Amino acid sequence: MNQLYFGDNLQVLREHLAPESVDLIYLDPPFNSKRDYNLLFKSPKGKQSDAQIEAFKDSWSWGMQAEAEYADLLRQPNTDAVLVIVALRNFLGENDMMAYLTMMASRLLELRRVLKPSGSLYLHCDPSASHYLKIVLDAVFGKTNMRNEIVWRRSHPKGLAFTRFANNHDVILAYGKERGQTTWNPIYTKHDFERAAEQYSLADPDGRRYQLTSLLNPNPNRPNLTYEFKGVTKVWRWTKQRMLEADSKGLIVVPKGGQGIPRFKRYLDEQEGIPVSDFWDDIEMASGAESLGYPTQKPLALLERIIEASSNEGDVVLDPFCGCGTAVHAAQKLKRGWIGVDITHLAISLIEKRLKDAFKSRCKFEVHGTPKDLDAARNLALRDKYQFQWWAVSLVDAQPFQGRKKGADGGIDGLKFFQDVDKAGARKIVVSVKGGGLKADDVRALNHVREREQAEIALFISLEAPTKGMIADAASAGFYTSATGKRFPRVQLLTIDGLLSGKERAEHPDHQPDLNFKKAKAEASGEQKELL
Repeated sequence: MNQLYFGDNLQVLREHLAPESVDLIYLDPPFNSKRDYNLLFKSPKGKQSDAQIEAFKDSWSWGMQAEAEYADLLRQPNTDAVLVIVALRNFLGENDMMAYLTMMASRLLELRRVLKPSGSLYLHCDPSASHYLKIVLDAVFGKTNMRNEIVWRRSHPKGLAFTRFANNHDVILAYGKERGQTTWNPIYTKHDFERAAEQYSLADPDGRRYQLTSLLNPNPNRPNLTYEFKGVTKVWRWTKQRMLEADSKGLIVVPKGGQGIPRFKRYLDEQEGIPVSDFWDDIEMASGAESLGYPTQKPLALLERIIEASSNEGDVVLDPFCGCGTAVHAAQKLKRGWIGVDITHLAISLIEKRLKDAFKSRCKFEVHGTPKDLDAARNLALRDKYQFQWWAVSLVDAQPFQGRKKGADGGIDGLKFFQDVDKAGARKIVVSVKGGGLKADDVRALNHVREREQAEIALFISLEAPTKGMIADAASAGFYTSATGKRFPRVQLLTIDGLLSGKERAEHPDHQPDLNFKKAKAEASGEQKELL
């Protein structure tokens, strides 16, 4: 079963993933760019500003957590990693970049532990930290296991082009775990036929195009491949037996004016395409129907290329910073197993929706770390007020409001929109979440918020059961009457227990679904349909 974990990936790796259990790791950790990312939900026209929240803060600072992880690193057995981290701290000091690298080093050591000997790791980053991360990766995986530094050209430059060259690329650092064992499937792009016609400039009488390529070995110290062939003694690529077999098929040619050195006849129609290099300029950023509004969302084609190259069907792909879930989406599409981890419940709920939209019932997975019962919900409320609010809001398919932004939220924790029959425009629902003790005037206060925000309906979600007085206050708010004549309570009291059990649900018209979240494009099932 595929697995989705809500929590700190370091803890998840240590407690839930066995050694050598993963075939491929892709990670796109937050860059140390000190930017606040806003996550834009789909909202009716004119409502976008209400639906903008702070998804996470992309900055790190040296503090108690960084100091604790640094001390932990000094006690682990990889002495190369210890020496590198100590040297980096001596060079960089106790600053944001050092906190970021310390955090990454701790997790990379655990990621190497869970990776199979045939596995690969791809770390996606930008030039602001790629040079430091490469040194850390060399220490963790061994410098001889570095396979590629891939440059992905984005379609939109970043930075002020009038002060310097605009930054237009990301870096993907690829490492294998054990030299010589890494899974690899060559990836090709289609031939550019105009360019191919120039390269394969020769042709047989039947028009079949070919080029002549070298048969010489680049390694001059190969005594077993040094022999005389067609009057020429060289260090050849192939054994003499293979050379003779190719010659018998007419594939060895001694060109005129070529110093009499035999060359191989390589036909265009036998080539699979152009091998993909480490410079990727053929994949555009996620846009249009693919874009879910996540600011750091990577295109599906990028992840599909990585997964196809470094894993096989049935292998397990791990993304420990899964964000909006592009890696797990690509893994599911390519028939791989997958494990995703993210530290925000917001990301987990978005991934759940994305997979259900894209694959319907064909995608089976388990979610760990999110509350399944009332006790777990209480525990989350005590541990993290904001994560509890995000989770509770997701139970009624609403959008979190304002997120972690400081300051009063005006009594609103979530927003939801609906459209009624024969009524123009989208209607608003406000959501309030109470994880602590209830106060006698909570419902009256929420109804005032509803009126102030010109919302038709208000949802009050609480851990504790509402009192008789609160029930009476909700009833006094009256009803919203739909164009169909159906009535819905203006203020609806919902409990966490009732929502988890399915006994309670938000009630409102819903004549135009998908007003609240961007929807992932449905993936084809790949199953043969009945002809009759």
